[in-house]
Amino acid sequence: MKSAFELAMERLGGSPIREYTAPQKEQLAEVDRMYDSRVAQARMQADSDRQKAEQDPAKLKQVQDQLTSELASLEGRRERDKDELRKQFDAA
Repeated sequence: MKSAFELAMERLGGSPIREYTAPQKEQLAEVDRMYDSRVAQARMQADSDRQKAEQDPAKLKQVQDQLTSELASLEGRRERDKDELRKQFDAA
């Protein structure tokens, strides 16, 4: 018997949920760990830049804008990398 979620996905043309093997889950987790590390580095750099900016509101805004942009970029790349892996898993 299908769940309500599976039925809704079918109606909307979505693909059913795929179960991944332990090695596949580990590969996806490795991508997450790599990008989590990059996010942490970006945040640390932004903190350092904020300290250097002292109390200059324009510089502080610039640092925050750069961090926001970099975090969005990293999240986009994380999802693209994970989607590539998922496509490889489906092809296998």
